[in-house]
Amino acid sequence: MSGISDALFIAELALLLVVGRLMGEVAQRIGQPSVMGQLIGGLLLGPSFFGLVWPAAQHAIFPADPTQKSMIDAVSELGILMLLLLTGMETDLQMVRRVGRAAIATAVAGVAIPFACGFALGECLPAEFLPNPNARVVTAIFLGTALSISSVKIVAVVVREMNFMRRDLGQIIVASAILEDTIGWVIIAVAFGLAAAGSLDLWSVGRAVIGTALFVLASFTLGRRLVFRLIRWSNDNFKSDFPVITTILVIMAVMALITQLIGVSTVLGAFVAGILIGQSPILTRHIDEQLRGLIVALFMPVFFGLSGLSADLTVLRTPALAALGAGLIVIASVGKFIGAFIGGKIGGLSRAESLALGCGMNARGSTEVIVASLGLSAGLLTHDLFTLIVTMAIVTTMAMPTMLRWSLKRVPLRKKERLRLEREELDAKGFVTKLERLLLATDDSPNGKFAAQLAGIIAGSDAKPTTILDLSGKTQNHGDETDERAATGKNPRTARRRTVRTGGQKGG
Repeated sequence: MSGISDALFIAELALLLVVGRLMGEVAQRIGQPSVMGQLIGGLLLGPSFFGLVWPAAQHAIFPADPTQKSMIDAVSELGILMLLLLTGMETDLQMVRRVGRAAIATAVAGVAIPFACGFALGECLPAEFLPNPNARVVTAIFLGTALSISSVKIVAVVVREMNFMRRDLGQIIVASAILEDTIGWVIIAVAFGLAAAGSLDLWSVGRAVIGTALFVLASFTLGRRLVFRLIRWSNDNFKSDFPVITTILVIMAVMALITQLIGVSTVLGAFVAGILIGQSPILTRHIDEQLRGLIVALFMPVFFGLSGLSADLTVLRTPALAALGAGLIVIASVGKFIGAFIGGKIGGLSRAESLALGCGMNARGSTEVIVASLGLSAGLLTHDLFTLIVTMAIVTTMAMPTMLRWSLKRVPLRKKERLRLEREELDAKGFVTKLERLLLATDDSPNGKFAAQLAGIIAGSDAKPTTILDLSGKTQNHGDETDERAATGKNPRTARRRTVRTGGQKGG
């Protein structure tokens, strides 16, 4: 029986990979994110289509036997952590700092209003829609979270494909999605803490909130330095292949275990680990692409395929569930639009910009599917609610690109923004084009000082990373901080970080 079980597992894995890849390709060719194609591929393999057309074959390939199902589910559970790691690595906190007030206002209002609507819906649901009527509050929290968070990956892809990333509004949209993602995973961590406590009381809420706050604080202070040193040490001392990849995976696992031990979700640990790893000075593009390739090629098709496989769209034939599903889509879309629009106005944006912001933040996509899968696996959502959330994620994601393209055409170019774009275009056409970093050899001679000043002018225009080779013999191993400051226009710590990030580290 073990041989049959293993063969069935391999067949399931291969089928999910093939169908996910093909449907992801189809989705991209029609202007939709590939993850939506993978999710639809899982729906086709599940009871929504394959189970209707050929139920015997569908049950044979994807049996309900718990032992068999646990094998492919284990890959999916690891996939959740890997996806959160990748999401964290793509989180650009510097972009959030640049756009500041508008992004924060949009994220807060864009989460608060749809979350309140979703939470109210969860409180009003009939008991038969709940897995445990006694845990209604936690289910309502999950439902509110699923309706409130935008998918930063899909938002960023659409904005980038529309060549709008350099525009101020494009950066605000992506930065707001980043903040929403961060807020959402903190809420999920707190919700898991409440679910583990089994009841709602001040002690349970306080422990979950304080535990999450302490973990985040420790991660971004001591944890940041430790992560940087571990990655650097593994890169410099191991001679075997891909040591940095192994170190990254171990860091992710350890931080996920820490969050589990303090009573919150492992996904928060993986997400925060991704943020710290993404900021590491030694994370070269080559290493990033190696890790991304593993996640995109294996874990994403399996996870989203199984998510679609778990959803049964035939439940929409029931009038009550169909009405609830339509209500979810309306509440999610209207609540998100109103919240983002209000946040944009508070952040000082014009009416047209706030309108585009409301349209751009309506993509739920992969984030909601992960949230729903966590709720389902934790017994906080029924299969019916899970299916409705997946349906809502598909509908809002597929509608978002068209709505955003329509609204962005009506956003005029501000004078300051036009001048900035013209300056960037002029820099791109300068005598040194596509400049990524500078290498400067200098000493105390007049020529050396002139070269340092010239490098400072070139690097200071866009904070180019600069490596300085001091030939005067007065500099210690760590380099002359004064020279680094002069050449980059930034503080020495930042200059060193940027220099190492773009340096020729080995691709392990």
